[in-house]
Amino acid sequence: MQKRKRGKSLLSLSTLLASFFGTALIAIAFAYFNYKFSEYQFIDFKKWTFYEKSDVFIPKEDKYIVIFYSSRDKNTQELLSKIDLNIPIIAIDYYNTVIENSKTTTFLRSGTKNSLSFIQRFNIYESPSIFFIKKYKETLYKQDSMIRKLDNLDELSKNVKLL
Repeated sequence: MQKRKRGKSLLSLSTLLASFFGTALIAIAFAYFNYKFSEYQFIDFKKWTFYEKSDVFIPKEDKYIVIFYSSRDKNTQELLSKIDLNIPIIAIDYYNTVIENSKTTTFLRSGTKNSLSFIQRFNIYESPSIFFIKKYKETLYKQDSMIRKLDNLDELSKNVKLL
């Protein structure tokens, strides 16, 4: 009798393990990015009242750049008034000063409780800080970027126009 030669099976152990680990890595990456995305916060402009002068702010655009700043820094306030980007800016003042809106920047203010809740919700530690929001439903917006310290408004102007 002749011995049968054993051929390599199509589904060898190494192929099975490689397939398993490949699938596991994809699942871990997916879970990580879902987790990071879920860290982003929502803001509902029906529940959180912000004012432009004396009128309640109601968002109309699909995307906004949110800049949290201090009106005591006159340079930032002037630059925000003059900056012209392809995405409208919501500038929220820490000191709640009434400021005239410009063509592309809406200056907002609110009560102390609302301001503190906003700072806490978005974990804002420095001024000025910047992040993007995107419309989710009606007046509900979701944070669409990490929060960063805004070091240079001129640089922001160059970078955002490229988006």
